[in-house]
Amino acid sequence: MRDFHRSAPAAVQMTVRDALNQAMDEELERDERVFLLGEEVAQYDGAYKVSRGLWKKYGDKRIIDTPISEINVLLQAGLRPICEFMTFNFSMQAIDQIINSAAKTYYMSAGLQSVPIVFRGPNGASAGVAAQHSQCFAAWYGHCPGLKVVSPWNSEDAKGLLKSAIRDENPVVVLENELLYGVPFEMSEEAQSKDFTIPIGKAKIERQGDSGQWTLFWSSQHLCVNSVTNLT
Repeated sequence: MRDFHRSAPAAVQMTVRDALNQAMDEELERDERVFLLGEEVAQYDGAYKVSRGLWKKYGDKRIIDTPISEINVLLQAGLRPICEFMTFNFSMQAIDQIINSAAKTYYMSAGLQSVPIVFRGPNGASAGVAAQHSQCFAAWYGHCPGLKVVSPWNSEDAKGLLKSAIRDENPVVVLENELLYGVPFEMSEEAQSKDFTIPIGKAKIERQGDSGQWTLFWSSQHLCVNSVTNLT
């Protein structure tokens, strides 16, 4: 039977952007093999400011700006990269490396070579960004053997799942939502710990009840939880 995890009582509020930043900061501090690379992630603090302050703290060797060319994603043996896509729409430029290299190396090496890499960034529709920035790739990556895919919606889930993704020995795709970056959510005391992680692959009971069941995904949780709150 599938296990579940539940959110503990809330203590403070934190935006999704700050939760993601905190998760990367804690993992960079915890493991010197972890580093972040992507377009404008260093001196510019990231296109959505998710990596704010990390370059000043960890320097050029750990926070690395790359050319505006998603095909330049590299896998480096013995390290644990976090690759930020400015938008997952342009991850198609690197699809061969993600699908045919990262996702399949562990299987094709008979379990001898793991690929601990995180691909993260905004995914899906936003506001006024037109066709080339509005696609959702959850189904694409979710149907690829060898990849783990997570799509957090609130701050606690964003922090806990990103930390688990960074520590995982497999390639993990973290699909974030641009519209939720600046939204504050309650963070439990447990979630504020540097040891806080959320296991990948376990469903979450957001609110217990006996009148019906909603199975939700990604940013739709934000709308539905607010709707339930208003109805009750």
